[in-house]
Amino acid sequence: MGTTPRSLVRQEIINSAETIVIKVGTSVVAGENGGLDEDRIAKLAEEIHAFHGLGKRVALVSSGAVGAGMRQLGWEQRPVDVAQLQAIAAIGQARLVETYERVFRRHGRHAAQVLLIAADLDQRERYLNFRNTINALFHMQAVPVINENDTVAVDELMATFGDNDHLAAQVANAFRGTLLIILSDVEGLYDGDPDAADSQIVSTVESVSREIEDLVVSKRGTGIGGMGSKLEAARQVTAAGGNVIVASGRQPDVLNQILAGVEIGTLFLAKGKIVPSLKRWRVFSVQPRGRILIDDGARHALVGQGRSLLAVGIVDSVGDFDKGDVVSVVGPDGSEVARGLTNYESTELVRIRGLHSDQISSVLGHRPYQEVMHRDNLIVLAESQTPTDKNGNL
Repeated sequence: MGTTPRSLVRQEIINSAETIVIKVGTSVVAGENGGLDEDRIAKLAEEIHAFHGLGKRVALVSSGAVGAGMRQLGWEQRPVDVAQLQAIAAIGQARLVETYERVFRRHGRHAAQVLLIAADLDQRERYLNFRNTINALFHMQAVPVINENDTVAVDELMATFGDNDHLAAQVANAFRGTLLIILSDVEGLYDGDPDAADSQIVSTVESVSREIEDLVVSKRGTGIGGMGSKLEAARQVTAAGGNVIVASGRQPDVLNQILAGVEIGTLFLAKGKIVPSLKRWRVFSVQPRGRILIDDGARHALVGQGRSLLAVGIVDSVGDFDKGDVVSVVGPDGSEVARGLTNYESTELVRIRGLHSDQISSVLGHRPYQEVMHRDNLIVLAESQTPTDKNGNL
């Protein structure tokens, strides 16, 4: 009888991760009747307890409030009215947290409800308050149960692409070298159409390249997220120095298997060194105030050579932003290449785009910075194409 493959790399990642953020999708916590599957939630709590036994700090980002609220009210059809959705989410959130509290109490811990909106992580003081609160909860042996504040976060409820994957990435990036585990109804990233018989799970992804992005097939399920949002979450966390595992939350003992280093789901490896805390907040928690469009030469300089962004490679700017704001850098194909702090406001960039650095002063009357965005104040998100090896790794 064969043994289940185990990975030394995965075991090392588990051993070195002090903080683990587990994102649980609606399809994982929901039962056949649309309400909460309390047996499955209890099993998740039991497996999370095993992480605690190894001294890990675990935060849970959980969907399922709207589904739980619909079940509580006996509704079968998801409403489209925003006010009704917000009310249902409020009812369901109480039920969701009560269920987590009950199952975690069996293991001597409390569930702590934490509701967030984007502004909570966008503003530095509120971001620090959030992080300090989570650290205090860890010290109290509690399990933070984090969710988007659906009663005020209208965009998340009405969008076809959910925000909890992105929220989980931001929570993970609030801490150093975190492992993010995303559990949903998919087994991982496939190397082809998930419905095709010959498609296989990609075991390890070393970089979220354009080739990897092309593997994603958007599909709708019980929740409002998709593989695309999970890929974006992985891209942000790995760029900050964390690791990500995407696996099926419906597979028995999934967390126990991950804890044991079993090759289950898809592992996205950290790109390099852990990004310092302040830079992680600036780049990944602060919402970009605009976009800088660049040409192929600038893209190569950023991605391939690790250089700063110069005005000569800028094609245009979009949005109204000031010096020091976080701005997205977008390549010729429309994909985000990098994100960082701009040294020039948007009105200035329109005037100096395409110019060499020594020409800036003749247009603006001064040249406060040679670079539009210094390499120390940006994080590169794009990757070059990476071939697939014979073991199914990318």
